[in-house]
Amino acid sequence: QVQLVESGGGLVQAGGSLRLSCAASGRTFCRDAMGWFRQPPGKEREFVAAITWTAGLNYYADSVKGRFTISREKAKNTVYLQINRLNPEVTTVYYCAGGRIARDRAESYDLWGQGTQVTVSS
Repeated sequence: QVQLVESGGGLVQAGGSLRLSCAASGRTFCRDAMGWFRQPPGKEREFVAAITWTAGLNYYADSVKGRFTISREKAKNTVYLQINRLNPEVTTVYYCAGGRIARDRAESYDLWGQGTQVTVSS
């Protein structure tokens, strides 16, 4: 069974940057889409970015365009999310997900990591 493990979260000052990683391990990974979602406490999970594994096509939520960059490294079965110019917000958990199609709805993905927490200080 394939598992997704996120890493790279932590405490960052407003306006700063960090890089999240999502590594896939286990059985052969058959999904062609990898996505990142965020979920503040008490709120719904929201789409951030997605990438197709084969072609490397990127998709972004309008709110993060120009600040976030998604990429993948095939040899390491890893997808990254570079986050720049962070806004001061409540602590948020970022989740990595795998699916067949790069869409902006959580229902489109059937494989999820446990999340990594990002806290922005002002």
